[in-house]
Amino acid sequence: MRKRQAKKRPILPDPRFKDQLVTRFVNMMMLHGKKSTAFKLFYDAMDIVEEKNQDEEKTALEVWKDALSNVMPHVEVRSRRVGGATFQIPMQIRPDRKISTAMKWLISYSRKRNEKSFSVRLASEILAAAKEEGAAVKKKVDTHKMAEANKAFSHFRF
Repeated sequence: MRKRQAKKRPILPDPRFKDQLVTRFVNMMMLHGKKSTAFKLFYDAMDIVEEKNQDEEKTALEVWKDALSNVMPHVEVRSRRVGGATFQIPMQIRPDRKISTAMKWLISYSRKRNEKSFSVRLASEILAAAKEEGAAVKKKVDTHKMAEANKAFSHFRF
């Protein structure tokens, strides 16, 4: 590359849980630069998770982290042209990309649910993902199946 790689900006931990991962999630959730609204939605969702949680020894934050780890993909398929054909090649994912992909899937499938408010949708998707159910976990399973099906083309890796 001609230019050097951009420096990673430090992410400040969130005010309630003092966790950088939460801030990263809220930044992805945020629409139109409304960070305080995004934080309010996330914290409301965490309160709902705390209410609905049957597993008493786990906090809402631990349930959210479990959900995130259940949604994280380990492999993905990338398109690569070889000759005239395009092949789907399975590749390992970098750790930071795993986390961001899991966050994107959780947020997007929360938005597609049909509950009343976004905080309720997010809470139900988090609880479903923590139990290894829900649309976001299905997306991970489908991605893994796709990678498994295209394992024969893994020798085309670049």
